[in-house]
Amino acid sequence: MLDQASGLRKMQQPNKVKVIAVSGGKGGVGKTNVSLNTAISMAQMGKKVLVLDADLGLANVDVMLGLRVKKNLSHVMSGECELDDIILEGPAGIKIIPATSGTQGMVDLTPSEHAGLIRAFSDMETDFDVLIVDTAAGISDMVLSFARAAQDVMLVVCDEPTSITDCYALMKLLSRDHGVFKFKVVANMVRSPKEGQQLFAKLTKVSDRFLDVALELVGVVPFDENIRKSVRKQQAIVEAFPDSPASKGFKRIAQNALAWPIPHQPSGHLEFFIEQLLEK
Repeated sequence: MLDQASGLRKMQQPNKVKVIAVSGGKGGVGKTNVSLNTAISMAQMGKKVLVLDADLGLANVDVMLGLRVKKNLSHVMSGECELDDIILEGPAGIKIIPATSGTQGMVDLTPSEHAGLIRAFSDMETDFDVLIVDTAAGISDMVLSFARAAQDVMLVVCDEPTSITDCYALMKLLSRDHGVFKFKVVANMVRSPKEGQQLFAKLTKVSDRFLDVALELVGVVPFDENIRKSVRKQQAIVEAFPDSPASKGFKRIAQNALAWPIPHQPSGHLEFFIEQLLEK
């Protein structure tokens, strides 16, 4: 605990860090695209942004950007290197912490391994303004840990029954068992702004009826063929096709997110992020 306490003290940066967990319940809704393009848009606005690929067993952030990974979180966990040593530089200067791929052990971390990950975070020397956590799909303990520890939870939802159902299930679990009652919502891959509003209305209708939560629509990203093209090019769409409809949607999300207030209370400090994860 002494090591952790000293790490936390070292980590207290003069600037408060904005911590955003991007989740959505099911896979295939575009979480990683939202995470990366929002991060790059923020960096283009002059912010220092760190993206944590928190899909610890099925990493894909580095793959989407065509980055070569020499070492990843598993090497940090094994004590081979520090977290600062594995950070990759991405488009617009964003920093990326790569996860592992095809490693079941990283999915089922023991309490001591959790503590090791925490210590690695608390000893980081890399300076940043925003931490975006791209969580795994589903409702695993790790997803719940990151979501409840973050200052803001941004849920990505598509206009499909399974997406809406899984998003609702995640909100139910976080509100009932983890004290998370406010959610930012991104309507992704919709045909029009109106369809995005209608999708948000569907989610709000069911959550208002059964849950005690507050939802806010913070972005609508249209279906855009350029996303598929950018994925094939292993580039983010905001860089490959900056004037495309989806890019404009991501940039609006970034502007909105940067305007969200950071509480004066510990919630939202990176220190609080660490302390919350330590409770697991």
